Amino acid sequence: MSVPAELKYTKDHEWVKIDGDTVTIGITDFAQGELGDIVYVEVETEGETLAKEEVFGTVEAVKTVSDLFMPVSGEVIEFNEAIESAPESVNGDAYGDGWMIKVKLSDTSELDDLLSAEQYSEIIG
Repeated sequence: MSVPAELKYTKDHEWVKIDGDTVTIGITDFAQGELGDIVYVEVETEGETLAKEEVFGTVEAVKTVSDLFMPVSGEVIEFNEAIESAPESVNGDAYGDGWMIKVKLSDTSELDDLLSAEQYSEIIG
């Protein structure tokens, strides 16, 4: 199971890639493995400004539906439309083609609350 060192993580199993005041967000390899085969990703919050820990969408797997939580506050500026037609890319490449949204940060200090790869690895065992 992969936990790239250059990313930040949440206890809710989202990953965050930081690029200045914009972040890319997706679910971790651990999360996609726990969910199983992902059949649908729904994000209807593009263009909205959401607070940290608000729900930005849902991911539907064969056996369950799971909410997706904002790891940081900000405006959802882009949704990865490729995962609408190929949601299985989240299973196949959670940290690459399977990214979900891009967010323009409202408060960069919130990045300090995210977990390092080492801290996240301890949580998932």
